[in-house]
Amino acid sequence: MAVELTAHHLIAQHRPTLDRALEAIRTRAYWSPHPEHPKAYGEDGSLDAAAGKAAFDALLGGRLDLGQPGTDDWTGGEVSPYGIELGITYPHADLDVLLPAMRAGQGAWRDAGAEMRAVVCLEILKRINDRTHEFAHAVMHTSGQAFMMAFQAGGPHAQDRGLEAVAYAYVEQVRTPDTAEWTKPQGKRDPLTLTKTFKPVPRGVALVIGCNTFPTWNGYPGLFASLATGNAVLVKPHPRAVLPLALTVQVARQVLAEAGFDPNLVALAAERPGEGIAKTLAVRPEIRIIDYTGSTAFGDWLETHARQAQVYTEKAGVNTVVVESTGNYKGMLSNLAFSLSLYSGQMCTTPQNLLIPRDGIATDEGPKSYDEVVADLARSVGGLLGDDARANALLGAIVNPDVKARLEAAAGLGEVALASREVANPDFPGAVVRTPVIVKLDGAKPDAEAAYMSECFGPVAFAVAVDSAQDAVELLRRTIRDKGAMTVGAYTTSEEVERAVEEVCLEECAQLSLNLTGGVYVNQTAAFSDFHGSGGNPAANAALSDGAFVANRFRVVEVRREA
Repeated sequence: MAVELTAHHLIAQHRPTLDRALEAIRTRAYWSPHPEHPKAYGEDGSLDAAAGKAAFDALLGGRLDLGQPGTDDWTGGEVSPYGIELGITYPHADLDVLLPAMRAGQGAWRDAGAEMRAVVCLEILKRINDRTHEFAHAVMHTSGQAFMMAFQAGGPHAQDRGLEAVAYAYVEQVRTPDTAEWTKPQGKRDPLTLTKTFKPVPRGVALVIGCNTFPTWNGYPGLFASLATGNAVLVKPHPRAVLPLALTVQVARQVLAEAGFDPNLVALAAERPGEGIAKTLAVRPEIRIIDYTGSTAFGDWLETHARQAQVYTEKAGVNTVVVESTGNYKGMLSNLAFSLSLYSGQMCTTPQNLLIPRDGIATDEGPKSYDEVVADLARSVGGLLGDDARANALLGAIVNPDVKARLEAAAGLGEVALASREVANPDFPGAVVRTPVIVKLDGAKPDAEAAYMSECFGPVAFAVAVDSAQDAVELLRRTIRDKGAMTVGAYTTSEEVERAVEEVCLEECAQLSLNLTGGVYVNQTAAFSDFHGSGGNPAANAALSDGAFVANRFRVVEVRREA
């Protein structure tokens, strides 16, 4: 028998967390309600490591029945990048049945109000958090992330991003009061008096198009932003990474039902192999919001063709680091080596181009030539990944054959400063694990430009020789303007160069990290404090998360009555 979640219970349990989240996005200070260490789980109803692994294992080879209307078939086919066939099947939907069913529950969900929607979303996130160990295995075996990264990025960090979106959604909805008494003086005549009500109303059904590499981290912001603003949400996962989002839909449907709402407010759209339903869904009139993470080509297609919907995209860019000088040479090399290696560079924030003056750089260890900087970076990466056990823990597995092909092709683009090597994974012999390649390119040569001005997603870095710091800054500007960037990094001890790089990032709208030499890396962002992307350059048209990310997911309808 389902538990009934009353408004009183939900508000009492989750309003304090919502208030903390509201304070966090106001101050931008560090805060997270979701523990990121695996040992923190196993109490208060959450799954510990053994129970989470057992729960994941129990899913393999089975059917995940979500109880959705319009199920006309069962489909699956996920194969882990670690070589395991998951064998899980999911409901395939007749959209002409499912979409009307999803819309049917929106009226009651709309009328529940911003606070109720927020605390229901927080209950969903809490239950997901309780199952973080299970979700970690699901993320690991669909994305290829190493377990600890899958646990943290796919678990608490993704949950933080979902909560952050709920907080922003709540702020924007309560900006306008529910009611107002309006009186306009008329001199000697009676004043004009109206009673006005204002209600946030949803746009319609929101579509989340999931990605292969970060199904929860990239999927939760749009999912929870749309749900918290009153919209039904249809989740279309990447065919190689269905399980994490299917489990998310399962939890959401359970919580909605227990809270007295229509569970069809959240549903899954799994596809048959090669079906490609994203394009079909994207232009249906019921779909009024789309969140997408993936290739530039399809993101551009969505922005052009899904005219009936508000489209939020995170596409692709060419992330660049300017290396002009440093006061901590070893720290710089160590920081860059980790950034290039983490998850085999399969992050939208991983640096690709390192712009280094061909005459070298000034450091705390004395002048270093271009060749020395590149050779020392290669040694740093090699040292970091020299032990296979540590390499496996950092690199994870190559997510798909396209990444492997790009990695292999990159070695032919220039002089190889660090060759990629194969790493054996004794726990998963079927995993494809490769260390990064570093290729030296001359920034003045047109054939080199064709390489470094194109995104090469995966463990590929180009050490681009430029004539001067000024040339590096101008190339940075052109790269952001023409190709976009999710992240920009710079190392400099020169106030003039720092100002120039910062000015470029302000003018071209890119997020900048300066002189990172410790445990914070250019390809990592923290919810409630850091903006992921800017929405202001070709890499993405939205930022995770800000007011613009949520405010256009609903409109305010006013009703006026004479008092």
